Amino acid sequence: MTDAAKNKATYEDLYDIADNMIGEIIDGELIAAPRPSRRHSSTIAKITSTVLPPYEYGRGGPGGWIILVEPEIEFGENILVTNLAGWKEERFIWEEEQNPISVIPD
Repeated sequence: MTDAAKNKATYEDLYDIADNMIGEIIDGELIAAPRPSRRHSSTIAKITSTVLPPYEYGRGGPGGWIILVEPEIEFGENILVTNLAGWKEERFIWEEEQNPISVIPD
């Protein structure tokens, strides 16, 4: 099958992957990967516990940020799940019609 004949993945295709996988759409292709390892999850938890107090809560830092772990973010036609992302509070949208966040992180 040629590249031109391939159908681009849609958001609905993400519902077809197994629950123990993380799905992303990159350049129109559905990419599924296993959930992170225990070591990876532990590292993200430690980073998050370091970042949240100053950035989200303003304890010893600027405050005014929204920090999310593994958010689904729309980058044009791509839908990515990053380990951690942050937005300045005034730019973040809490309610959107779709699940992927449409605002690019700061």
